[in-house]
Amino acid sequence: MDKKSKIYIAGHKGMVGSAIKRNLEQKGFVNIVTRTHSELDLLKEQDVVRFFENEKPEYVVLAAAKVGGIVANNTYRAQFIYENLMIQNHIIHQSYLNGVKKLLFLGSSCIYPRMARQPIAEDELLTGFLEPTNEPYAIAKIAGIKMCEAYHAQYGCNFISIMPTNLYGPNDNYDLEKSHVLPALIRKMYLGKCLMEGAWDKIVVDLNERPVEGISGRSTRNEIIVILSKYGIFSNAIELWGTGSPMREFLHVDDMADASVFLLQNYDAPNTIPSQVNAGCGEDTSIYDLAYLVKRIVDYQGEIKWDKTKPDGTPRKLLNVSTLKSLGWMPSISLEKGINHVVDLYRGLVL
Repeated sequence: MDKKSKIYIAGHKGMVGSAIKRNLEQKGFVNIVTRTHSELDLLKEQDVVRFFENEKPEYVVLAAAKVGGIVANNTYRAQFIYENLMIQNHIIHQSYLNGVKKLLFLGSSCIYPRMARQPIAEDELLTGFLEPTNEPYAIAKIAGIKMCEAYHAQYGCNFISIMPTNLYGPNDNYDLEKSHVLPALIRKMYLGKCLMEGAWDKIVVDLNERPVEGISGRSTRNEIIVILSKYGIFSNAIELWGTGSPMREFLHVDDMADASVFLLQNYDAPNTIPSQVNAGCGEDTSIYDLAYLVKRIVDYQGEIKWDKTKPDGTPRKLLNVSTLKSLGWMPSISLEKGINHVVDLYRGLVL
C-alpha cells in the first residue's frame, strides 16, 4: 500500500472500523473511502455491486458486522447469522470481481471451540463444539475465514483474516442489552454510582444519550428505577451474570487497529490452512477481577452481586498470539491504562 491507495473501510462508524480509520489517517493515508448505512446497505447485494463498480477500491477492510454481547447473541440468533453472512458474502465476492489487491476480514475469538486448548492457537479452529450462546455469530465468522481461504485457493485473491480477542475502547457499544462485558460493567458501575449518590442530573444525561428500552432522562424517576433494576442496577448494589469465574483477554481497539494496518502492510494470504491471524495481548483476567478493577477505577462504592443462575459463557478464551508476535507486532496499551482512558472518555460524554 502507498499513502494514496484507495482503501474502503466497511463499518467505519463502529468501534473497530473507526479505530482503523484513525490509524490509517495518523499514518498518512489520504484516500480512504467510507459509506454510512444510509448511504450503502451492505445487506442489499445490488447496492454493494454498484458501489464496487463505481468506486473500485484497491484495498478493503471488512469491519462491518452485527455484534453484541452474550445476551444479544443468544436472543437474536437468526439475525446474527443471517446479517453477518450476507454482509461478508457481498463484500468478499465483489472484492474478487473488482480486482481488490488485498482484503482484511475481521473475525472474533468466538470462532474457536468452547473447550479449546489454552492459549488458543490458530489451528484449534473447527476442532470442537462452539459456545452455544454465540454459535450463530461464530459460524458466520468461520464462513468468512473459509471464504477468504477459498477465494485465495481458487482465484489467487490476497484475502486475509484477523481474529481479535475481546475489544474495548472509543466508540464502544454501551447498550445494556447488547453490549459486551467491559462496556456493560463500566456503564453499570457508573449508573450505580450515580444512583447511590442521588446524582439524578447525571442519570438524566446518561439516559438521554443512550436510552434503555425507550426509557430516557425524560421518563419518570420510577420508570428509570424500574428499567435500571431490570439490568441489575440498584441503589446499593449492581448484579452481574454468572459466577465471575470465566477468564477473558482484552485488547484496546487502538492496538487492534494498529495490528490490522500492520497486517495489511506486511502479511499476505498464505497457501496453508488455517490462514487467520490471532490478535491479542497474551494475558487474561477473570470477569470477577475485571469487575473489581472497573469498580475501583469508577470509584463505585456499592456491592457487586453475582446471579449464578445465569450462564457464564465460554470458561476461558486466551489467544495464542505467537504468529502476530513473530511477524513483529506487539500491543502497547495495558488493561488498566486502557480502562482508565475509556472511563474518562465515558464520563466526558455523559457529563
